[in-house]
Amino acid sequence: MHGLNDRMRFGIRGIALFEAGKGILVLAAGFSLFSLIHQNMQAFAARLVGHLHLNAAKHIPGIFSEAVGTIADSRLRLLAVLALLYSVMRFVEAYGLWFAKRWARWFALLSGAVYLPFELYELAKGFSWITIVFLLVNLAVVLSMGFSLKAKRRGNNLS
Repeated sequence: MHGLNDRMRFGIRGIALFEAGKGILVLAAGFSLFSLIHQNMQAFAARLVGHLHLNAAKHIPGIFSEAVGTIADSRLRLLAVLALLYSVMRFVEAYGLWFAKRWARWFALLSGAVYLPFELYELAKGFSWITIVFLLVNLAVVLSMGFSLKAKRRGNNLS
């Protein structure tokens, strides 16, 4: 990170930690999915609804229980493998950002930008604080990476 000002270095490393955190979260979800393989999903859904103190006779908990009860082991395996691949992608990105690799900044810029139209669409459908937060975080990542890539072109060595 030669020639990189402290503020930009801190921002890029912060984004690296954020991406690693997303990787850890999705990896944990993937392992959770693996642990559900060969389980009675209908019983699992009923326990979850009960644990959350929801009335299983109501419409939404009933839909949830029915949907979860029909998930096949093959679909759980597929979702778990996809979670693993996604988390590996996030870990590779975090590594590259931590060491200020140009390819990682491009990857972070593009992967953040991909979500922006979907988040704007969700916001257009109706206000949601979670959508606002996701939009602002992705916008911050995209802008940070854009500024760091532009700084490199101006002659500030970022590696």
